[in-house]
Amino acid sequence: MVASRPAPRAARSLCITVTLAVTAACGTPAPDGSPASRFLDAVSARCGQAFEGRITANEPAADTDPFEGQRLVMHVRTCEHDRVLVPFHVGEDRSRTWVLTLHGDRLRLKHDHRHEDGSEDALTQYGGEATTPGTEIRQEFTADPFSIDLFTRTNRAVSNTNVWAMEAHPGRMFAYELTRPGRRFRVEFDLTSPVEAPPAPWGHH
Repeated sequence: MVASRPAPRAARSLCITVTLAVTAACGTPAPDGSPASRFLDAVSARCGQAFEGRITANEPAADTDPFEGQRLVMHVRTCEHDRVLVPFHVGEDRSRTWVLTLHGDRLRLKHDHRHEDGSEDALTQYGGEATTPGTEIRQEFTADPFSIDLFTRTNRAVSNTNVWAMEAHPGRMFAYELTRPGRRFRVEFDLTSPVEAPPAPWGHH
């Protein structure tokens, strides 16, 4: 085996300079975006648009379910390079916003719940970080320690095993899903027919 000859100092300096500017320089290819990053990009691609959804699973359905019979609209409203806010309107109720944040190669989902005056609900900021890279189509989030503590303190320990999921099928459908033992809830939004953007969610301008 023949040892490689050290590059001249000028060449090494140039290589280092270019590497700092472009990750792919000097024979080191730039890594592809993570599945989480590509998923967030797919959601951001719809920034400013709103879509109507329908419930495709609600098991078991409660006697007084706040979602049944209501118009369901998601609005991809705020898009930053590592964070997307998606208000979820249920009829005239504008209290819910999904917050997706990229942390390294994983996504975090939080539920921002507000009252009409903009103040935070007692049950807010719950959710979790994806425990696996997931795919650019589907991301799953298990309840994090903050959420488990919150659910326990508010007598909702049944939600400690919550797993939320989101799916982004470009040009076709976006889904929001909640599952736990004995419970499954899923809403699918039609991406082929944007609707008029709703007013701002409560607590946001």
